[in-house]
Amino acid sequence: MHIADTSAAADRLRRQAQQSMDAGQWAAAQTALESLVQAAPHDVPVRMALADVILRQGKMHAATRQLLQAVPLLPNDARLIAQLAWRLSTNGEIQAARACLAHLGRAPAPPAEVLSEQAHLCWVLGEIPAARALMDRAAALGIDTSSEYYLNAMLYQFLGRIAEAEAVLLACLQHWPDHGDAAVILANLRKQTPEANHLDLFRESLGRISAESADARDKFARAEFESAIFKVHDDCGRLDEAWSALARSNALMREIHPYDAQGEVTLTDALVGIPASIAIAATDAATEFDGPMPIFIVGMPRSGSTLLDQMLSSHSEVVSAGEIQDFQRQLHWVADVAPRSAQGMLKVIERSADMDFAELGARYLQQTQWRARGHRFYIDKLPINVRMVPFIRRALPRAPILHLARGPMDVCYSNLKVMFGLASPYCYDQQALAHYYGQYVRLTDHWRASMPGAMLDVSYAALVNEPAATMRRVLQHCGLAMEEGCLHPERNPAAVTTPSSVQVREPVHSRNLGQWRRYAKQLEPMRLALAEQGIVVS
Repeated sequence: MHIADTSAAADRLRRQAQQSMDAGQWAAAQTALESLVQAAPHDVPVRMALADVILRQGKMHAATRQLLQAVPLLPNDARLIAQLAWRLSTNGEIQAARACLAHLGRAPAPPAEVLSEQAHLCWVLGEIPAARALMDRAAALGIDTSSEYYLNAMLYQFLGRIAEAEAVLLACLQHWPDHGDAAVILANLRKQTPEANHLDLFRESLGRISAESADARDKFARAEFESAIFKVHDDCGRLDEAWSALARSNALMREIHPYDAQGEVTLTDALVGIPASIAIAATDAATEFDGPMPIFIVGMPRSGSTLLDQMLSSHSEVVSAGEIQDFQRQLHWVADVAPRSAQGMLKVIERSADMDFAELGARYLQQTQWRARGHRFYIDKLPINVRMVPFIRRALPRAPILHLARGPMDVCYSNLKVMFGLASPYCYDQQALAHYYGQYVRLTDHWRASMPGAMLDVSYAALVNEPAATMRRVLQHCGLAMEEGCLHPERNPAAVTTPSSVQVREPVHSRNLGQWRRYAKQLEPMRLALAEQGIVVS
Protein backbone atom coordinates (compact mmCIF):
# COMPACT_ATOMS: atom_id res chain seq x y z
CA MET A 1 0.00 0.00 0.00
CA HIS A 2 1.29 3.45 -0.93
CA ILE A 3 1.99 6.03 1.77
CA ALA A 4 -0.75 8.26 0.39
CA ASP A 5 -3.21 5.39 0.52
CA THR A 6 -2.17 4.61 4.10
CA SER A 7 -2.69 8.25 5.09
CA ALA A 8 -6.11 8.34 3.44
CA ALA A 9 -7.11 5.11 5.18
CA ALA A 10 -5.93 6.50 8.52
CA ASP A 11 -7.89 9.72 7.99
CA ARG A 12 -10.99 7.67 7.20
CA LEU A 13 -10.55 5.64 10.38
CA ARG A 14 -10.09 8.81 12.42
CA ARG A 15 -13.35 10.22 11.05
CA GLN A 16 -15.16 6.96 11.77
CA ALA A 17 -13.81 6.87 15.31
CA GLN A 18 -14.78 10.51 15.98
CA GLN A 19 -18.27 10.06 14.53
CA SER A 20 -18.79 6.95 16.65
CA MET A 21 -17.59 8.72 19.79
CA ASP A 22 -19.83 11.72 19.10
CA ALA A 23 -22.77 9.32 18.78
CA GLY A 24 -21.83 7.39 21.93
CA GLN A 25 -21.22 4.23 19.88
CA TRP A 26 -18.25 3.07 21.91
CA ALA A 27 -17.81 -0.43 20.44
CA ALA A 28 -17.69 0.97 16.91
CA ALA A 29 -15.24 3.66 18.02
CA GLN A 30 -13.08 0.98 19.63
CA THR A 31 -12.96 -1.02 16.40
CA ALA A 32 -11.85 2.01 14.37
CA LEU A 33 -9.24 3.06 16.94
CA GLU A 34 -7.83 -0.46 17.21
CA SER A 35 -7.28 -0.41 13.46
CA LEU A 36 -5.55 2.96 13.80
CA VAL A 37 -3.27 1.64 16.54
CA GLN A 38 -2.25 -1.26 14.29
CA ALA A 39 -1.44 1.18 11.51
CA ALA A 40 0.33 3.71 13.79
CA PRO A 41 1.46 1.92 16.98
CA HIS A 42 3.50 4.94 18.16
CA ASP A 43 0.58 7.39 18.03
CA VAL A 44 0.03 8.26 21.70
CA PRO A 45 -3.17 10.34 21.25
CA VAL A 46 -4.79 7.41 19.42
CA ARG A 47 -3.87 5.04 22.26
CA MET A 48 -5.31 7.47 24.81
CA ALA A 49 -8.51 7.79 22.82
CA LEU A 50 -8.71 4.00 22.58
CA ALA A 51 -8.23 3.70 26.34
CA ASP A 52 -11.03 6.24 26.88
CA VAL A 53 -13.57 4.36 24.77
CA ILE A 54 -12.62 1.01 26.31
CA LEU A 55 -13.07 2.50 29.79
CA ARG A 56 -16.44 3.88 28.70
CA GLN A 57 -17.45 0.26 28.22
CA GLY A 58 -16.37 -0.57 31.77
CA LYS A 59 -13.21 -2.55 30.91
CA MET A 60 -10.40 -1.31 33.12
CA HIS A 61 -7.72 -3.88 32.31
CA ALA A 62 -7.76 -3.30 28.56
CA ALA A 63 -7.93 0.49 28.96
CA THR A 64 -4.99 0.53 31.37
CA ARG A 65 -2.95 -1.69 29.06
CA GLN A 66 -3.22 0.90 26.27
CA LEU A 67 -2.12 3.69 28.62
CA LEU A 68 0.88 1.75 29.91
CA GLN A 69 1.94 0.93 26.36
CA ALA A 70 1.89 4.67 25.60
CA VAL A 71 4.35 5.59 28.36
CA PRO A 72 7.61 4.60 26.55
CA LEU A 73 6.31 6.21 23.35
CA LEU A 74 5.90 9.72 24.78
CA PRO A 75 7.17 12.55 22.59
CA ASN A 76 8.51 15.79 24.11
CA ASP A 77 5.03 17.29 24.21
CA ALA A 78 4.22 18.66 27.67
CA ARG A 79 0.45 18.78 27.18
CA LEU A 80 0.36 15.21 25.88
CA ILE A 81 2.51 13.94 28.75
CA ALA A 82 0.20 15.62 31.25
CA GLN A 83 -2.91 14.14 29.61
CA LEU A 84 -1.44 10.66 29.82
CA ALA A 85 -0.40 11.17 33.44
CA TRP A 86 -3.95 12.20 34.39
CA ARG A 87 -5.40 9.07 32.80
CA LEU A 88 -2.83 6.80 34.45
CA SER A 89 -3.54 8.35 37.83
CA THR A 90 -7.29 7.85 37.46
CA ASN A 91 -6.72 4.20 36.56
CA GLY A 92 -4.57 3.64 39.63
CA GLU A 93 -1.22 3.49 37.82
CA ILE A 94 0.43 6.01 40.12
CA GLN A 95 3.99 4.85 39.49
CA ALA A 96 3.56 5.25 35.73
CA ALA A 97 1.99 8.68 36.28
CA ARG A 98 5.02 9.65 38.36
CA ALA A 99 7.27 8.49 35.53
CA CYS A 100 5.38 10.82 33.18
CA LEU A 101 5.80 13.62 35.67
CA ALA A 102 9.55 12.96 35.88
CA HIS A 103 9.74 13.01 32.08
CA LEU A 104 7.87 16.31 32.06
CA GLY A 105 10.34 17.66 34.62
CA ARG A 106 13.19 17.20 32.18
CA ALA A 107 11.79 19.81 29.79
CA PRO A 108 14.33 22.64 29.33
CA ALA A 109 13.08 26.11 30.35
CA PRO A 110 9.39 25.19 30.44
CA PRO A 111 6.83 28.02 30.19
CA ALA A 112 4.52 28.94 33.08
CA GLU A 113 1.60 26.86 31.84
CA VAL A 114 3.73 23.70 31.75
CA LEU A 115 5.04 24.35 35.25
CA SER A 116 1.47 24.93 36.46
CA GLU A 117 0.37 21.65 34.91
CA GLN A 118 3.25 19.86 36.64
CA ALA A 119 2.27 21.50 39.93
CA HIS A 120 -1.31 20.35 39.48
CA LEU A 121 -0.20 16.78 38.83
CA CYS A 122 2.10 16.83 41.86
CA TRP A 123 -0.81 18.02 43.99
CA VAL A 124 -3.05 15.22 42.75
CA LEU A 125 -0.31 12.69 43.52
CA GLY A 126 0.10 14.15 47.01
CA GLU A 127 3.52 15.69 46.49
CA ILE A 128 2.67 19.11 47.88
CA PRO A 129 6.16 20.59 48.54
CA ALA A 130 7.17 19.69 44.98
CA ALA A 131 3.96 21.24 43.68
CA ARG A 132 4.67 24.42 45.65
CA ALA A 133 8.19 24.68 44.22
CA LEU A 134 6.86 24.28 40.68
CA MET A 135 4.15 26.86 41.30
CA ASP A 136 6.74 29.33 42.59
CA ARG A 137 8.57 29.01 39.28
CA ALA A 138 5.34 29.37 37.30
CA ALA A 139 4.27 32.46 39.26
CA ALA A 140 7.70 34.04 38.72
CA LEU A 141 7.22 33.64 34.96
CA GLY A 142 3.67 34.96 35.14
CA ILE A 143 0.44 33.01 35.59
CA ASP A 144 -2.69 34.33 33.92
CA THR A 145 -5.64 31.98 34.45
CA SER A 146 -8.10 31.68 37.34
CA SER A 147 -7.28 28.00 37.78
CA GLU A 148 -3.58 28.83 38.17
CA TYR A 149 -4.31 31.51 40.76
CA TYR A 150 -6.59 29.12 42.64
CA LEU A 151 -4.01 26.32 42.64
CA ASN A 152 -1.34 28.78 43.77
CA ALA A 153 -3.50 29.84 46.74
CA MET A 154 -4.44 26.29 47.71
CA LEU A 155 -0.82 25.17 47.76
CA TYR A 156 -0.02 28.04 50.11
CA GLN A 157 -2.97 27.05 52.30
CA PHE A 158 -1.99 23.36 52.40
CA LEU A 159 1.42 24.35 53.78
CA GLY A 160 -0.02 26.74 56.36
CA ARG A 161 1.14 29.92 54.58
CA ILE A 162 -2.14 31.71 55.20
CA ALA A 163 -1.17 35.34 54.50
CA GLU A 164 0.22 34.40 51.09
CA ALA A 165 -2.85 32.32 50.28
CA GLU A 166 -5.12 35.22 51.22
CA ALA A 167 -3.23 37.66 49.00
CA VAL A 168 -3.47 35.34 45.98
CA LEU A 169 -7.19 34.67 46.54
CA LEU A 170 -7.94 38.39 46.76
CA ALA A 171 -6.05 38.92 43.51
CA CYS A 172 -8.00 36.05 41.95
CA LEU A 173 -11.34 37.59 42.93
CA GLN A 174 -10.19 40.98 41.67
CA HIS A 175 -9.50 39.50 38.24
CA TRP A 176 -12.38 36.98 38.23
CA PRO A 177 -15.13 38.31 40.55
CA ASP A 178 -17.41 35.31 39.98
CA HIS A 179 -14.82 32.72 41.10
CA GLY A 180 -16.84 31.09 43.87
CA ASP A 181 -14.19 28.50 44.72
CA ALA A 182 -11.80 31.29 45.68
CA ALA A 183 -14.43 32.90 47.92
CA VAL A 184 -15.06 29.67 49.83
CA ILE A 185 -11.36 29.11 50.50
CA LEU A 186 -10.82 32.77 51.41
CA ALA A 187 -13.61 32.73 54.00
CA ASN A 188 -12.23 29.57 55.58
CA LEU A 189 -8.57 30.62 55.78
CA ARG A 190 -9.07 32.19 59.20
CA LYS A 191 -11.75 33.24 61.66
CA GLN A 192 -13.57 36.27 60.31
CA THR A 193 -14.17 39.14 62.74
CA PRO A 194 -16.49 42.19 62.70
CA GLU A 195 -13.40 44.35 62.20
CA ALA A 196 -11.66 42.23 59.56
CA ASN A 197 -13.70 40.23 57.06
CA HIS A 198 -14.50 39.96 53.37
CA LEU A 199 -18.29 40.26 53.58
CA ASP A 200 -18.55 43.30 51.28
CA LEU A 201 -16.40 41.61 48.65
CA PHE A 202 -18.53 38.45 48.76
CA ARG A 203 -21.80 40.42 48.56
CA GLU A 204 -20.53 42.51 45.66
CA SER A 205 -19.43 39.41 43.75
CA LEU A 206 -22.73 37.66 44.48
CA GLY A 207 -24.60 40.67 43.11
CA ARG A 208 -22.84 40.27 39.77
CA ILE A 209 -24.40 36.84 39.18
CA SER A 210 -28.02 36.85 38.04
CA ALA A 211 -30.38 35.29 40.57
CA GLU A 212 -32.71 34.51 37.65
CA SER A 213 -30.15 32.48 35.71
CA ALA A 214 -31.09 28.84 35.14
CA ASP A 215 -27.48 27.96 34.29
CA ALA A 216 -26.12 25.37 36.73
CA ARG A 217 -22.72 27.11 36.74
CA ASP A 218 -24.30 30.38 37.86
CA LYS A 219 -26.29 28.60 40.56
CA PHE A 220 -23.16 26.86 41.78
CA ALA A 221 -21.23 30.13 41.92
CA ARG A 222 -24.06 31.79 43.86
CA ALA A 223 -24.14 28.85 46.27
CA GLU A 224 -20.41 29.22 46.89
CA PHE A 225 -20.64 32.95 47.63
CA GLU A 226 -23.60 32.34 49.95
CA SER A 227 -21.50 29.70 51.74
CA ALA A 228 -18.69 32.24 52.17
CA ILE A 229 -21.19 34.80 53.50
CA PHE A 230 -22.46 32.19 55.98
CA LYS A 231 -18.91 31.67 57.26
CA VAL A 232 -18.42 35.41 57.91
CA HIS A 233 -21.73 35.81 59.75
CA ASP A 234 -21.20 32.59 61.71
CA ASP A 235 -17.72 33.63 62.84
CA CYS A 236 -19.04 37.04 63.88
CA GLY A 237 -21.92 35.54 65.89
CA ARG A 238 -24.69 36.86 63.64
CA LEU A 239 -26.53 33.57 63.68
CA ASP A 240 -29.79 34.54 61.97
CA GLU A 241 -27.98 36.10 59.01
CA ALA A 242 -25.60 33.13 58.91
CA TRP A 243 -28.39 30.56 58.80
CA SER A 244 -30.23 32.46 56.05
CA ALA A 245 -27.12 32.46 53.88
CA LEU A 246 -26.48 28.77 54.53
CA ALA A 247 -30.10 27.93 53.68
CA ARG A 248 -29.83 29.82 50.39
CA SER A 249 -26.54 28.12 49.54
CA ASN A 250 -27.83 24.64 50.26
CA ALA A 251 -31.10 25.22 48.40
CA LEU A 252 -29.13 26.07 45.27
CA MET A 253 -26.92 23.00 45.69
CA ARG A 254 -29.96 20.74 46.08
CA GLU A 255 -31.28 22.04 42.76
CA ILE A 256 -28.16 21.19 40.81
CA HIS A 257 -26.97 18.15 42.78
CA PRO A 258 -29.87 16.22 44.39
CA TYR A 259 -29.31 13.32 46.79
CA ASP A 260 -30.24 9.81 45.64
CA ALA A 261 -31.57 8.19 48.81
CA GLN A 262 -32.62 4.95 47.14
CA GLY A 263 -29.24 4.62 45.46
CA GLU A 264 -27.54 4.94 48.84
CA VAL A 265 -29.79 2.24 50.32
CA THR A 266 -29.07 -0.07 47.37
CA LEU A 267 -25.33 0.33 47.81
CA THR A 268 -25.50 -0.20 51.57
CA ASP A 269 -27.67 -3.31 51.02
CA ALA A 270 -25.03 -4.69 48.67
CA LEU A 271 -22.20 -3.98 51.11
CA VAL A 272 -24.07 -5.52 54.02
CA GLY A 273 -24.76 -8.54 51.83
CA ILE A 274 -21.09 -9.27 51.15
CA PRO A 275 -20.36 -12.85 52.30
CA ALA A 276 -18.58 -12.90 55.64
CA SER A 277 -15.97 -15.24 54.15
CA ILE A 278 -14.58 -12.38 52.04
CA ALA A 279 -13.23 -10.61 55.11
CA ILE A 280 -11.57 -13.70 56.56
CA ALA A 281 -7.81 -13.28 56.40
CA ALA A 282 -6.35 -16.00 54.22
CA THR A 283 -2.82 -17.39 54.43
CA ASP A 284 -1.53 -16.14 51.13
CA ALA A 285 0.81 -13.59 49.58
CA ALA A 286 -1.27 -10.72 50.94
CA THR A 287 -0.46 -11.49 54.55
CA GLU A 288 3.32 -11.04 54.33
CA PHE A 289 5.14 -8.24 52.58
CA ASP A 290 8.29 -6.21 52.90
CA GLY A 291 8.37 -2.49 53.38
CA PRO A 292 6.15 0.11 55.03
CA MET A 293 2.71 -0.69 56.45
CA PRO A 294 -0.38 1.36 55.59
CA ILE A 295 -2.71 2.58 58.34
CA PHE A 296 -6.24 3.33 57.16
CA ILE A 297 -8.38 6.08 58.74
CA VAL A 298 -12.07 5.84 57.82
CA GLY A 299 -15.42 7.26 58.94
CA MET A 300 -17.84 10.05 58.10
CA PRO A 301 -16.43 13.18 56.46
CA ARG A 302 -15.91 15.95 59.03
CA SER A 303 -15.55 13.41 61.85
CA GLY A 304 -12.12 14.65 62.93
CA SER A 305 -10.14 12.29 60.71
CA THR A 306 -7.73 15.05 59.69
CA LEU A 307 -6.93 15.74 63.34
CA LEU A 308 -6.25 12.06 64.00
CA ASP A 309 -4.12 11.95 60.85
CA GLN A 310 -2.05 14.92 62.04
CA MET A 311 -1.62 13.52 65.54
CA LEU A 312 -0.66 10.05 64.32
CA SER A 313 1.71 11.36 61.64
CA SER A 314 3.48 13.42 64.30
CA HIS A 315 5.02 10.09 65.38
CA SER A 316 8.61 9.64 64.24
CA GLU A 317 7.80 6.36 62.45
CA VAL A 318 4.63 7.52 60.66
CA VAL A 319 3.95 9.81 57.72
CA SER A 320 0.64 10.86 56.19
CA ALA A 321 -0.05 10.06 52.55
CA GLY A 322 -3.13 12.31 52.65
CA GLU A 323 -6.50 11.53 51.12
CA ILE A 324 -5.56 9.06 48.42
CA GLN A 325 -7.95 6.92 46.40
CA ASP A 326 -5.53 4.11 45.65
CA PHE A 327 -7.36 1.30 47.42
CA GLN A 328 -10.63 1.86 45.59
CA ARG A 329 -8.80 2.23 42.28
CA GLN A 330 -6.96 -1.05 42.77
CA LEU A 331 -10.18 -2.75 43.87
CA HIS A 332 -11.82 -1.65 40.62
CA TRP A 333 -8.76 -2.75 38.64
CA VAL A 334 -8.76 -6.26 40.12
CA ALA A 335 -12.51 -6.52 39.46
CA ASP A 336 -11.96 -5.09 35.94
CA VAL A 337 -14.68 -2.49 36.48
CA ALA A 338 -14.36 1.16 35.51
CA PRO A 339 -14.21 3.42 38.61
CA ARG A 340 -17.35 5.29 37.74
CA SER A 341 -20.43 5.96 39.89
CA ALA A 342 -22.27 3.76 42.35
CA GLN A 343 -23.13 1.34 39.56
CA GLY A 344 -19.46 0.55 39.16
CA MET A 345 -19.14 -0.20 42.88
CA LEU A 346 -22.20 -2.47 42.74
CA LYS A 347 -20.56 -4.44 39.93
CA VAL A 348 -17.34 -4.71 41.96
CA ILE A 349 -19.34 -6.16 44.87
CA GLU A 350 -20.98 -8.67 42.51
CA ARG A 351 -17.55 -9.88 41.41
CA SER A 352 -15.95 -9.85 44.86
CA ALA A 353 -16.54 -13.57 45.53
CA ASP A 354 -14.12 -14.42 42.71
CA MET A 355 -11.62 -11.66 43.40
CA ASP A 356 -7.88 -12.28 43.78
CA PHE A 357 -7.28 -10.49 47.08
CA ALA A 358 -3.58 -11.32 47.10
CA GLU A 359 -3.26 -9.41 43.83
CA LEU A 360 -5.33 -6.55 45.24
CA GLY A 361 -3.03 -6.21 48.24
CA ALA A 362 0.10 -6.49 46.11
CA ARG A 363 -1.09 -3.87 43.60
CA TYR A 364 -2.08 -1.47 46.36
CA LEU A 365 1.33 -1.77 48.01
CA GLN A 366 3.18 -1.44 44.72
CA GLN A 367 1.41 1.84 43.96
CA THR A 368 1.54 3.37 47.45
CA GLN A 369 4.58 2.30 49.47
CA TRP A 370 6.72 5.06 47.95
CA ARG A 371 4.57 7.48 49.96
CA ALA A 372 6.17 6.27 53.22
CA ARG A 373 9.43 8.05 52.32
CA GLY A 374 11.57 6.06 54.74
CA HIS A 375 8.98 5.69 57.52
CA ARG A 376 7.72 2.35 58.84
CA PHE A 377 4.05 3.38 58.45
CA TYR A 378 2.06 5.64 56.14
CA ILE A 379 -1.51 6.83 56.66
CA ASP A 380 -4.17 6.37 54.00
CA LYS A 381 -6.87 8.74 55.25
CA LEU A 382 -10.01 8.63 53.14
CA PRO A 383 -13.29 8.63 55.10
CA ILE A 384 -15.30 6.92 52.33
CA ASN A 385 -13.04 3.88 52.70
CA VAL A 386 -15.37 2.92 55.53
CA ARG A 387 -17.10 1.05 52.71
CA MET A 388 -13.89 -0.82 51.96
CA VAL A 389 -13.36 -2.42 55.40
CA PRO A 390 -13.95 -6.08 54.41
CA PHE A 391 -11.82 -5.71 51.29
CA ILE A 392 -8.97 -4.02 53.17
CA ARG A 393 -9.24 -6.68 55.88
CA ARG A 394 -8.85 -9.48 53.32
CA ALA A 395 -6.25 -7.90 51.03
CA LEU A 396 -4.09 -6.38 53.80
CA PRO A 397 -5.02 -8.22 57.00
CA ARG A 398 -2.15 -6.75 59.03
CA ALA A 399 -2.95 -3.15 58.12
CA PRO A 400 -4.64 -1.30 61.02
CA ILE A 401 -8.01 0.31 60.30
CA LEU A 402 -8.98 3.24 62.54
CA HIS A 403 -12.63 4.29 62.49
CA LEU A 404 -13.18 7.81 63.81
CA ALA A 405 -16.66 8.32 65.27
CA ARG A 406 -18.12 11.74 66.09
CA GLY A 407 -21.49 12.59 67.67
CA PRO A 408 -24.30 12.42 65.08
CA MET A 409 -25.53 16.01 65.34
CA ASP A 410 -22.03 17.47 65.39
CA VAL A 411 -20.83 15.50 62.40
CA CYS A 412 -24.03 16.07 60.41
CA TYR A 413 -24.05 19.80 61.13
CA SER A 414 -20.38 20.01 60.20
CA ASN A 415 -21.20 18.42 56.83
CA LEU A 416 -24.21 20.69 56.35
CA LYS A 417 -22.20 23.89 56.81
CA VAL A 418 -19.19 23.02 54.62
CA MET A 419 -19.23 23.61 50.87
CA PHE A 420 -18.13 20.28 49.37
CA GLY A 421 -18.95 21.27 45.81
CA LEU A 422 -20.36 18.47 43.67
CA ALA A 423 -18.68 15.69 45.64
CA SER A 424 -21.26 14.99 48.35
CA PRO A 425 -24.93 15.58 47.43
CA TYR A 426 -26.16 14.34 50.81
CA CYS A 427 -24.72 17.30 52.71
CA TYR A 428 -27.04 20.04 51.43
CA ASP A 429 -30.26 18.93 53.08
CA GLN A 430 -31.09 18.00 56.68
CA GLN A 431 -33.28 15.02 55.76
CA ALA A 432 -30.67 13.74 53.30
CA LEU A 433 -27.92 14.10 55.88
CA ALA A 434 -29.90 12.17 58.47
CA HIS A 435 -30.63 9.45 55.92
CA TYR A 436 -26.97 9.20 54.80
CA TYR A 437 -25.80 9.09 58.40
CA GLY A 438 -28.31 6.32 59.10
CA GLN A 439 -26.87 4.23 56.26
CA TYR A 440 -23.36 4.87 57.57
CA VAL A 441 -24.38 3.69 61.07
CA ARG A 442 -26.08 0.65 59.57
CA LEU A 443 -22.88 -0.21 57.71
CA THR A 444 -20.45 0.30 60.61
CA ASP A 445 -22.72 -1.63 62.97
CA HIS A 446 -22.67 -4.50 60.49
CA TRP A 447 -18.87 -4.40 60.21
CA ARG A 448 -18.56 -4.65 64.00
CA ALA A 449 -20.98 -7.57 64.18
CA SER A 450 -19.62 -9.51 61.21
CA MET A 451 -15.90 -8.70 61.64
CA PRO A 452 -15.12 -8.20 65.34
CA GLY A 453 -11.84 -6.37 65.76
CA ALA A 454 -11.51 -5.47 62.08
CA MET A 455 -11.39 -1.78 62.93
CA LEU A 456 -10.59 0.20 66.05
CA ASP A 457 -13.31 2.70 66.96
CA VAL A 458 -11.81 6.04 68.00
CA SER A 459 -14.14 8.57 69.62
CA TYR A 460 -13.63 12.17 68.50
CA ALA A 461 -14.83 13.37 71.90
CA ALA A 462 -12.27 11.17 73.63
CA LEU A 463 -9.55 12.29 71.22
CA VAL A 464 -10.00 15.97 72.12
CA ASN A 465 -10.90 15.52 75.81
CA GLU A 466 -8.40 12.78 76.64
CA PRO A 467 -5.79 12.98 73.88
CA ALA A 468 -2.99 11.18 75.73
CA ALA A 469 -5.04 8.14 76.72
CA THR A 470 -6.74 7.96 73.32
CA MET A 471 -3.51 8.22 71.35
CA ARG A 472 -1.89 5.57 73.53
CA ARG A 473 -4.70 3.21 72.58
CA VAL A 474 -4.43 4.12 68.89
CA LEU A 475 -0.66 3.69 68.82
CA GLN A 476 -0.81 0.41 70.69
CA HIS A 477 -3.32 -0.87 68.13
CA CYS A 478 -0.85 0.08 65.37
CA GLY A 479 2.10 -1.53 67.18
CA LEU A 480 3.77 1.78 68.06
CA ALA A 481 5.07 3.30 71.29
CA MET A 482 3.69 6.58 72.60
CA GLU A 483 5.54 9.77 71.65
CA GLU A 484 4.94 13.23 73.09
CA GLY A 485 4.83 14.75 69.61
CA CYS A 486 1.53 12.98 68.90
CA LEU A 487 -0.17 15.32 71.38
CA HIS A 488 0.97 18.42 69.48
CA PRO A 489 -0.39 18.27 65.92
CA GLU A 490 0.07 22.03 65.65
CA ARG A 491 3.82 21.38 65.43
CA ASN A 492 3.43 18.99 62.49
CA PRO A 493 4.84 20.78 59.41
CA ALA A 494 3.32 18.36 56.90
CA ALA A 495 0.95 19.63 54.23
CA VAL A 496 -2.78 19.23 54.92
CA THR A 497 -5.07 19.13 51.88
CA THR A 498 -8.54 18.87 53.46
CA PRO A 499 -11.10 21.58 54.41
CA SER A 500 -9.76 21.27 57.98
CA SER A 501 -6.25 22.33 57.01
CA VAL A 502 -6.44 25.58 59.00
CA GLN A 503 -8.11 24.19 62.13
CA VAL A 504 -5.72 21.26 62.61
CA ARG A 505 -2.77 23.64 62.87
CA GLU A 506 -4.09 24.64 66.30
CA PRO A 507 -3.38 22.75 69.56
CA VAL A 508 -5.89 20.01 70.38
CA HIS A 509 -9.10 21.56 71.76
CA SER A 510 -12.71 20.60 72.44
CA ARG A 511 -14.40 23.78 71.17
CA ASN A 512 -16.12 21.94 68.33
CA LEU A 513 -17.99 19.57 70.65
CA GLY A 514 -21.67 20.47 70.70
CA GLN A 515 -21.16 23.17 68.08
CA TRP A 516 -24.49 22.29 66.47
CA ARG A 517 -26.36 23.68 69.48
CA ARG A 518 -25.75 27.22 68.21
CA TYR A 519 -28.40 26.36 65.62
CA ALA A 520 -30.45 23.88 67.67
CA LYS A 521 -33.79 25.41 66.62
CA GLN A 522 -32.94 25.42 62.91
CA LEU A 523 -31.49 21.88 63.10
CA GLU A 524 -34.52 20.36 64.82
CA PRO A 525 -35.72 18.65 61.58
CA MET A 526 -32.40 16.80 61.35
CA ARG A 527 -32.48 15.82 65.02
CA LEU A 528 -35.97 14.38 64.60
CA ALA A 529 -35.01 12.57 61.39
CA LEU A 530 -32.06 10.95 63.17
CA ALA A 531 -34.24 10.00 66.13
CA GLU A 532 -36.74 8.33 63.78
CA GLN A 533 -33.93 5.99 62.73
CA GLY A 534 -33.19 5.12 66.34
CA ILE A 535 -30.04 7.24 66.50
CA VAL A 536 -29.64 8.74 69.95
CA VAL A 537 -28.83 12.44 69.98
CA SER A 538 -27.72 13.86 73.32
